[in-house]
Amino acid sequence: MAHMVRSPKQLGALIQEERVRRNLSQQALADLTGTGQKTISRIENGKEGTKLETIFGLLAALDLEMRLATRRKDAGTSIGDIF
Repeated sequence: MAHMVRSPKQLGALIQEERVRRNLSQQALADLTGTGQKTISRIENGKEGTKLETIFGLLAALDLEMRLATRRKDAGTSIGDIF
């Protein structure tokens, strides 16, 4: 599974999708990562302000990795599509 993520909302949706696919509750994921259920909820809902350390912990617990790539500059793309 490879997805492009350009916003906290997109990242949260992908984390939620993988959590549900693995049949984990928010509390179970929180327990695996040493964080709170409310933190998982905030991330999945795209709230800003989460520490990178927490995001990396979630990705590791879900056996996911983050890769960075140069952003494509498509003709006709609006700033709203980028962020």
